[in-house]
Amino acid sequence: MPARTGAVHVATTTRKYKDKVYRTHLLRRSYREDGKVKNETLGNLSHLPESLIDIIRRSLQGETFVATADAFEIVRSRAHGHVQAVSVAMQRLGLASVLARVPSRERDLVLAMVAVRIVSPDTQLATTRQWHSSTLAEDFGVLDAEEDDLCAAMDWLLERQESIEQALATRHLRAGGLALYDLSSSDFEGHCCPPAQRRTLQLNYGLLTDVRGCPVAVSVFDGNTADSLSFLPAVQQVRQRFGLDQVVMVGDRGTISSKAISEMRSDDGIAWITALESVSIRALVGQGPLQTGLFDERNPLEINRVRAHILLCMLAYYVEWHMREAWRELTFADTDQAAQAERDPVAPAKRLMAVQRKAQGKTLDNGQPVHGFHTRMAELATLVRNTCRTPQAGPDAPSFDVLTTANACQQRALELLGTIRS
Repeated sequence: MPARTGAVHVATTTRKYKDKVYRTHLLRRSYREDGKVKNETLGNLSHLPESLIDIIRRSLQGETFVATADAFEIVRSRAHGHVQAVSVAMQRLGLASVLARVPSRERDLVLAMVAVRIVSPDTQLATTRQWHSSTLAEDFGVLDAEEDDLCAAMDWLLERQESIEQALATRHLRAGGLALYDLSSSDFEGHCCPPAQRRTLQLNYGLLTDVRGCPVAVSVFDGNTADSLSFLPAVQQVRQRFGLDQVVMVGDRGTISSKAISEMRSDDGIAWITALESVSIRALVGQGPLQTGLFDERNPLEINRVRAHILLCMLAYYVEWHMREAWRELTFADTDQAAQAERDPVAPAKRLMAVQRKAQGKTLDNGQPVHGFHTRMAELATLVRNTCRTPQAGPDAPSFDVLTTANACQQRALELLGTIRS
């Protein structure tokens, strides 16, 4: 009998017996005999996995399948998960509208700089170079930004400081309520700009927060902050500006002098907390003023850049603060906020049992590892955006992106960020 020729295909039949469905997959050839179409069964494929049967069916229909390595190549990989986390938090907070209601190039640059302060803070020049190693520059639309663009955007930001802080105060401060005012200082480093050419430089600033510690506004003080004439009028101005009944000053390392304490005692609207005894404060005050010439008028441009940088850091911390709050269950933080409110603020803090279990076992109740904020961000950074294309294709050949699939822990972290409320 001569060998038959004809198209080979997969035929699938379905039958139901006693509420159970049976599927049979047969490999068949169609041929003609005496003018009639007949089928010849070549084999039974029912024992094979459904996915493999589908490939056989599609291959017989003309599709071509190749090995993954031969189909495409990865031409670029960028860390993405940590950028996505910050972007989600900023969107939930409506930060773009806080900066300016009308979209602009400057607003995009400031948003990108806020994000990079959380993801990987660096100098302005390094920022424009290294943020291309992640998806940050692409996702925030600042691929072509240079150092001068960032400087111009910071000038734009400083001009909008009052309106930005007013928007945050409307959200988080209750008129006639209580706020915290943290006095602090930082070393000022550098070699190029004129202020950095002096010795033992120090910046002094005050951060206004709500009772939870959520940042709202920041001030940089002229001259010596150990002198109450410098910062107390600024604090009074903050009280009037935001309609606060009481502001609690929190200071360290001598930023609150004995003279300032005396003046605050005479004002019912200002209280104070300091980690130093009054004897230590008087000893520090006796050492002389701290950098009284730092904020003179000789270099106003550089001073404004410093002020803008501090404002930028405050906005980054505003976003990070909300991310930390959203991730309390995944970190070593205490999740019982009601218990925190009842604690003695002076007595040594005691961890709740749930927090002790996380700290001792380094794991959550579901067995997943506990992370701090920075290691959580590092873990999210392992979610990568790969750009792929056909091997040996030209530089103008079409490409496509493939994202790493998030594991359960990463997925939960991203979901929690979706609970942030502005």
